[in-house]
Amino acid sequence: VFAAERFQPYTVKTNRFRDRWGMVEWFWLTFALGAIFVSGQVWEYAQLVAEGMPIQANAYASAFYLTTGFHALHVTGGLIAFLLVIGRAYAVKNFGRKEMTSSIVVSYYWHFVDVVWIALFFVIYFLK
Repeated sequence: VFAAERFQPYTVKTNRFRDRWGMVEWFWLTFALGAIFVSGQVWEYAQLVAEGMPIQANAYASAFYLTTGFHALHVTGGLIAFLLVIGRAYAVKNFGRKEMTSSIVVSYYWHFVDVVWIALFFVIYFLK
């Protein structure tokens, strides 16, 4: 987002030894990490079902699958939003205020989803 606020969609060479990433590169990194997260959730669901804990096993299983699944849907929505903002950055000739605002809004959404995950993670994995 800081790069978008500088109207810097792509990497800029600052000197011979260091480049300054643009918004697109940071969004691709965040997209990759989010995709890894969703893949990990799918893997965890497969492991739980294989170990005999499907969604209908008990109340805890139902609550677990519903809360984490709903969160995974929101993460997937954020990933789609990242692709739209990245695509928009590639499509425009001049990266302007509209593109900057879009990246900030997606960032706010992503941060909210992240904070929700921190709370969910604490409640699901640490509280008895």
